[in-house]
Amino acid sequence: MNNYEPPIFELSGPGKIGANLPRLDVPQAELPQALLRDDGLPGIPELTETEVTRHFTRISQRNFCIDTGMYPLGSCTMKYNPKVHEEAARLPGFAFAHPMQPEAQSQGALELMYGLQNYLAELSGFDQVSLQPAAGAQGEFTGVLVFRAYHLDRGDTERNEILVPDSAHGTNPATAAMVGMKVVEVKSGPRGNCSIEDLKAKLGPHTAGLMLTNPNTLGLFEQNIQEIARLVHEAGGLMYGDGANFNAILGIVKPRDVGFDFMHYNLHKTFTTPHGGGGPGSGAVGCTKELAPYMPAPVADKDGDRYYFRTPEKSIGRVKSFWGNFGMLVRAWAYIRTLGAAGLKEVSDNAVLNANYIRVRLQHVYPVAYDRTCMHEVVLKGQLKEAPQARTLDIAKRLIDYGFHPPTVYFPISVPEALMIEPTETESKRNLDAFCDAMLKIAQEAAEDINILKNAPTTAPVRRLDEVGAARKPILTYDRARFRELRGEHEHATPDDQLTVPSY
Repeated sequence: MNNYEPPIFELSGPGKIGANLPRLDVPQAELPQALLRDDGLPGIPELTETEVTRHFTRISQRNFCIDTGMYPLGSCTMKYNPKVHEEAARLPGFAFAHPMQPEAQSQGALELMYGLQNYLAELSGFDQVSLQPAAGAQGEFTGVLVFRAYHLDRGDTERNEILVPDSAHGTNPATAAMVGMKVVEVKSGPRGNCSIEDLKAKLGPHTAGLMLTNPNTLGLFEQNIQEIARLVHEAGGLMYGDGANFNAILGIVKPRDVGFDFMHYNLHKTFTTPHGGGGPGSGAVGCTKELAPYMPAPVADKDGDRYYFRTPEKSIGRVKSFWGNFGMLVRAWAYIRTLGAAGLKEVSDNAVLNANYIRVRLQHVYPVAYDRTCMHEVVLKGQLKEAPQARTLDIAKRLIDYGFHPPTVYFPISVPEALMIEPTETESKRNLDAFCDAMLKIAQEAAEDINILKNAPTTAPVRRLDEVGAARKPILTYDRARFRELRGEHEHATPDDQLTVPSY
């Protein structure tokens, strides 16, 4: 079967019509001359309805999706979006709610938000939650703004440093810098945790806080978390928790209980709301009662049977318009209500079990970054003893031929040839075994014939792309002559001959 699907412009033909518009029931009017193009027709493709349907259906079938296969990505994107939650978000009362309706007409939405705030507070141990931030990074930004407001309000004007571990998500130092803070890196210790010695050396009167992910980006639980929190607090700083990996400790550890003052929740990760193309995300935030007066507005509250919005006393203001990303809040609420407390704990139990199962099955071939029990994800190295010429990228590309989406590669950057694998709780043992079997087979292929990996993928619509070229010299508009030049097309070329071209 021919894998090649040309751009829709290549399918266009003059005079083809794919729409059947009704007759005008008003007099026809000429378009204003001032609004007409002076460079001719816009070049919109002309196709029949069937051609349009088939073209986009064929393209959609090339997408890797959770409905067809496993996502072993170690990332901040949940790989499970229950269909029942989509139904909940599409209920007319939620889907057609307008944020400018008066509170009296929005009691159902307000009740849901108030309930979700309380659920998130209970899971984390915090006193106040705001659902405003639209993403995890915006939650981080919100947290550092709250830290700054707290210190300034106390007259502590010299605290302008945020400490960030070297294994942190890249958004941590970025958001701290956006607030105007100086970012100070803290090194990791020999077991993948934050180095206590380096932390002590960098704490001081300028420390506003420490941004820490727990479990961290290496998939490891911070074993010294309480000591770290004690040191930061004794220095006058605050503890920020990056909740990207909260799905590893639901119902097991409450971040507030181990010393965190503030945390963002990735609802699009821990609580199954879609992200990326299916987004937008949501980065709700929680905090202690000491920081609650500075939280972004509004927060949902209750007076008797009436729900309403209020603005915290010393609020940093809005960080998102209206209610935040309300559809994401509905989905998260539905997920929590569906599973309950016992079910949420089981989520974390299974996520950790699945990641450790993969670790144990593969660690004799793929070295682990840190030889210890991991949490929800495991970081391996694409360094094969029997095939030293193989690289992580080769392994990831070959996985495509086995029907698996590649894991996260080359991150964290502190691990050479990193392969970050997160199966989540959704995958069965059968699926985990199939993935591990494929990884072991790839290692065997690399030892027998490295070209099998170097030439992969062989079953994808395109082969290896010039990824650097695509990033530095992207082609963002269609140009027929340029397109055919890049594909090297000539009179007798067949589409399958041209599948290794850089930008397509």
